[in-house]
Amino acid sequence: MYDPKSMKAEEFIDHQEILGSLAYADAHKSDAAVIDAILEKARRRKGLSHRDASVLLACELEDKNQEIYALAEQIKKDFYGNRIVLFAPLYLSNYCVNGCLYCPYHAKNRHIARKKLTQDEIRAEVIALQDMGHKRLALEAGEDPVNNPLEYILESIQTVYSIKHKNGAIRRVNVNIAATTVENYRKLKEAGIGTYILFQETYHKESYQRLHPTGPKSNYAYHTEAHDRAMQGGIDDVGLGVLFGLELYRYEFAGLLMHAEHLEAAFGVGPHTISVPRVCPADDIDPNAFDNGISDDIFAKIVACIRIAVPYTGMIISTRESQKVRERVLHLGISQISGGSRTSVGGYVEEEKPEENSAQFDVSDHRTLDEIVRWLMEMDYVPSFCTACYREGRTGDRFMALCKSQQIQNCCLPNALMTLKEYLEDYASPETRAVGERVIAANIPDVTNPRARDTLVQRLEKITQGERDFRF
Repeated sequence: MYDPKSMKAEEFIDHQEILGSLAYADAHKSDAAVIDAILEKARRRKGLSHRDASVLLACELEDKNQEIYALAEQIKKDFYGNRIVLFAPLYLSNYCVNGCLYCPYHAKNRHIARKKLTQDEIRAEVIALQDMGHKRLALEAGEDPVNNPLEYILESIQTVYSIKHKNGAIRRVNVNIAATTVENYRKLKEAGIGTYILFQETYHKESYQRLHPTGPKSNYAYHTEAHDRAMQGGIDDVGLGVLFGLELYRYEFAGLLMHAEHLEAAFGVGPHTISVPRVCPADDIDPNAFDNGISDDIFAKIVACIRIAVPYTGMIISTRESQKVRERVLHLGISQISGGSRTSVGGYVEEEKPEENSAQFDVSDHRTLDEIVRWLMEMDYVPSFCTACYREGRTGDRFMALCKSQQIQNCCLPNALMTLKEYLEDYASPETRAVGERVIAANIPDVTNPRARDTLVQRLEKITQGERDFRF
């Protein structure tokens, strides 16, 4: 039944194909010759099949594992350089009609404080985010056709884009909402969203149905095929993700890569991003209730193997992971991180009382955006607030063509440096600004095109004088 071009969930995520891939990986996890051949294929920077990547994930040869980590790090540098894109989630509403067993928004949870932001409250949240320095948001909302209809999401997007506070502006709004129709995805596209993000949670159909006993999300096929409908509705940047810990991680890994292969086969465009969340504590949710949790070592290897298998995709890690874990996986493949995040509804404006907790999950990294920016720079990364590709129409197959040929770097570094300069001028603490100026100076020579480098230097000076929003 397995057919990556099929539009049926059970055919492009075929259970028997996954089991066969895991058996193949088990048979070759200590086979140096097979692993060497897969690594040689990976060094061509064209990616790997889910079956080959599963062998690397299962590999038990320590010397080969070190090669895997080294290759992941080099591929990350080749495609994304030393840039790390920053964003923040904005929770609009935690009303939800689904019964997901791992999420505190589930309909039967009577402990959680239910909240929905008004448009005025959204304005206040966005101003607070702009005052931190954010330019890119991910809108989040539970599934509730009465409290969170699509019209509410569309109005909220319009509100976010309309706010210009001091030098602040949200330049890209990504959206993480429930699976919907082609018509509704078309409306989201017309509203100007960047990436449509939807996590599969688990690709194991039997586990999916057990974990989603009630609500619209219980329909496995409708949920799994959502990205296809988004593509058909004109959204050409889509984001995938699983919630590691719900099912055996090697099964999820193979399913995730099969989904990426399906998008490539069916639409010619793989996922714009892949997220790697893990089950973590939250109101009414005990992660110990899920017996498939993964260690930090396994988590790091998953990140490395995804980077090797899908070299072109952005990889996202959130503040549900600690500073230590985020630091470890940054060089293995992560290209986007959240900073200064709040996972509660209205959390950027008000400190929430414990008895009024509305958060979806507990945050492990509590540092401010300024502290995150300085931390990244002290590790020789360039924090980027760039949204140029989306705003210049470099999305979908246009972005992928540039990324796969590694030509996107001609735009990315100068754009990153200019948005970092904006942040330093408008929002940074004196300590962060001092570090940032050194980082910018150190990275200007890496813009190898002389004309682009000269233009960059001129624009950096104009930013100092008060001009904003330059982009290559």
